[in-house]
Amino acid sequence: MHEETPDEPALRPPGRLRTVLAWSAIVGAVGGLIGFAYLAILHGCEHVLGPQARGPWLHLVVMVIVGVAIGRLTKWLGSPGDIELLMDNVHVLENGKADVRQLRSLIPISLLCIASGGGAGPEAPLVQTTGTTAQWWAERLRVSNIDQRMLTIAGMAAAFTVLFGAPIGAALFALEILHRKGLQYHEALLPAVVSSLMGYGVYVAASGLGLTPVWTFTLEAQPVPTDLLWAIGAGVVGGGIALAFTKAVALGRQALTPVPELWQPAVGGLVLGALALLSPFALTYGKYQIDPLLSTVAVPASFFALAALAKFAGTAATVASGWRGGFIIPLFFIGAGLGHAFHAIVPSTNEAVITLALMAAINTGVTKTPLGSTLVVSKMVGLALVPTTAIAAVLALLLTHKSGLMSSQRERYEVE
Repeated sequence: MHEETPDEPALRPPGRLRTVLAWSAIVGAVGGLIGFAYLAILHGCEHVLGPQARGPWLHLVVMVIVGVAIGRLTKWLGSPGDIELLMDNVHVLENGKADVRQLRSLIPISLLCIASGGGAGPEAPLVQTTGTTAQWWAERLRVSNIDQRMLTIAGMAAAFTVLFGAPIGAALFALEILHRKGLQYHEALLPAVVSSLMGYGVYVAASGLGLTPVWTFTLEAQPVPTDLLWAIGAGVVGGGIALAFTKAVALGRQALTPVPELWQPAVGGLVLGALALLSPFALTYGKYQIDPLLSTVAVPASFFALAALAKFAGTAATVASGWRGGFIIPLFFIGAGLGHAFHAIVPSTNEAVITLALMAAINTGVTKTPLGSTLVVSKMVGLALVPTTAIAAVLALLLTHKSGLMSSQRERYEVE
């Protein structure tokens, strides 16, 4: 007689799928509301603390003060945790418990970090918040471990869709980011999609922003067969840049080892403020810088390359010094800048092909999300560039799957 293993899904009675999808829809709606509230508060804080409110020298002082405040808040409120713990809870079902207490520290600290101009965005804090909330609710429902996993992933997907405005890509993002070799929790795909769609609808209704893409890019030419070769090149280059970013963060963390942990954010603030004296692109996570960058014309390739380099340095310093935030959108910015720079050097190339391929490849090389990255960036121009973008993203994954910033990314142990 077959014995069910502890983590093997039991036979579901008729209608079970409908119940899980209903829960996923509720998780998505709550995630959409959380995302709307978080981003609304963030935008208000940016008007007060953002680098646009004062000169670079004065803002350097602000960055150091914010760094000190981050250390103090961590000591008073406790550790804000990180998205890696949430990801680990998804993998290790029998031990993972939602620690909502970390959110009381995470939310104010991440708002300070992002609003003041830190080089990381709201992706990680918002995904951690919605995922933890979904996991907590699943525990209250006393659902099975596998259903708890699916609802946690659904909560993560809702946050991604609020940020990217691409529901299907966001759902795949939430599933892929848990691993280094592609999507493995297949049973959570439909719940993640339902949650993502519901979260998107709620956020659009609450914000009134409409269904437009987060970023826009005018496709001036349809791709041609030779663009497949350019996509391969972009995948190789993007994978190399991703490895360099991972190494830069590791070296930054190593350099800060002698500094007491509570004072590392203050050192990070000093470094970020100094980088901003060299380039304004070193600050902020880049969401509102990508469209202006993509529309900039009649400037040399060095302008775009230096903008990408500044974002690379600023984001690496942010992550290494303990400032809270995500690096997905900054990595997209780096790809956009380098794509523009390359097209300025080789104007015969299809700018859209190169730019989107590099955006997806660099992000995939760090986050291991080829399908999600492809769909998120391809929404800028439509389906025409999905093949070339996917080639670059998948190639970057193949080149970088043994290296990563997130140690919680691992194989699904039930299928090993």
